[in-house]
Amino acid sequence: GLQLTILPSEFEENLDPCSYSHPSEFVMATAHKKADEVAKRLVSSVSAPDLIIGADTCVTLSGQVYGKPKDHEDAFHMLNKFSGKGHDVLTGVCLLVRKEMDWKEISFCETTTVQFAKLSSETIKSYIATGEPFDKAGGYGIQGLGGTLVEAIHGDYYNVMGFPLHRFCFHLAKIMAELVP
Repeated sequence: GLQLTILPSEFEENLDPCSYSHPSEFVMATAHKKADEVAKRLVSSVSAPDLIIGADTCVTLSGQVYGKPKDHEDAFHMLNKFSGKGHDVLTGVCLLVRKEMDWKEISFCETTTVQFAKLSSETIKSYIATGEPFDKAGGYGIQGLGGTLVEAIHGDYYNVMGFPLHRFCFHLAKIMAELVP
């Protein structure tokens, strides 16, 4: 079986999305940096893990990349932009699999399209007042009260939460088949 340990990356999320040709490259690069930082910290560990997972999520609309809102005004701006429109949620995942003294990297990006309902200013302000938007890419959490803002999704629900579970499990099964003969 798997023994899981959660060890948050200390990588400062400071990559500029504008320096990448596509948002998928940006989230995959950030996911890689997160996983790599953890791998470097644990390289001298007596029991280095067999697998390190890094992930990063962003929201895009009309070519603009949205991360976590900085403040109430930023959250309002984001949610107002999404109102009545479809936007994409992209999550980059980097899996580092230990191969003796080195790491094999498996990376992918999952995209899910989310359609927001038409939102009034009052609805947006009320949602922001809950505090829920501030630690989430795009300023909403579909698994919480933010789910009431969503009219429809096309793709992986868990990707909108920040981790594409189905695709991860697909890759994990392949990795486990290699690690456990």
